Amino acid sequence: MLIDAHAHLNGYDLLGPGALDAALAEIEHHRIFTISNSMDLPSYRRNLEIAGACGLVLPVFGIHPWYAPDYVDRLSELRAPIEQSPILGEIGLDHHFVEDKAAHEAQERVLEFFFKAAAEQDKIVILHTKGAERDILALLNRHHVRRMIVHWYSGPLKILRELEERGAYFTIGIEAAYSRRVQDIVLAIPPDRLLTETDNPGGPKEFIEQPGSPALLRDVVRKIAEIRQTSEEAVLHVVRANLLMLMRGDPRLADAVRVIRAAHAA
Repeated sequence: MLIDAHAHLNGYDLLGPGALDAALAEIEHHRIFTISNSMDLPSYRRNLEIAGACGLVLPVFGIHPWYAPDYVDRLSELRAPIEQSPILGEIGLDHHFVEDKAAHEAQERVLEFFFKAAAEQDKIVILHTKGAERDILALLNRHHVRRMIVHWYSGPLKILRELEERGAYFTIGIEAAYSRRVQDIVLAIPPDRLLTETDNPGGPKEFIEQPGSPALLRDVVRKIAEIRQTSEEAVLHVVRANLLMLMRGDPRLADAVRVIRAAHAA
């Protein structure tokens, strides 16, 4: 089976009739366990609905940093979905695509709200760190977040090492086929911290000139295997083992662990 540790399945609704059904059919056909991240409250509600139609989908709640200004004065509305969600994502900071300093302040306040909840509830967080890698690290050092997935990391290798020391796992997506920088990151990630992702459907568009489909994950695995000079089977094995290790012992993720093991055995 394959692991897509970062997608946004609700995004297929924007691609027209049949797009989501086709994506879910691919997920079932290729046995892709998919963590469907949310960017706001409406996308979380939609991801919950989607997960009801496909047992390989795990819906998780977060407020993407781009949407943080919309929620910074509504934090009380986030408590219930945070409590409900077994993982918190996508959350983080973005100082690359978002240049407004006022928005940065809102991002930090929302992220700290999630970090406090993650520490209290001992939950995995899925982090967006674009252009704010050192700020994320500083916030992590102020909060006791024990488990994290860093999504599509492209920052300095020194900070990658520091995040690794904090317990981070790292997802690799299709940019590995196009960017020497990301290829260096693929080589820098320890084998026991490697995960795969698509960021479907919108994330891959910059590189493949169309929305991504779940089967794109096979191209990601193939490229990682090429870069690391190993087999695709070895990449699949280590990524599955890593996600199971990250989830191990968390009662909120016991069903997800069973799904992953059952899909692998099928």
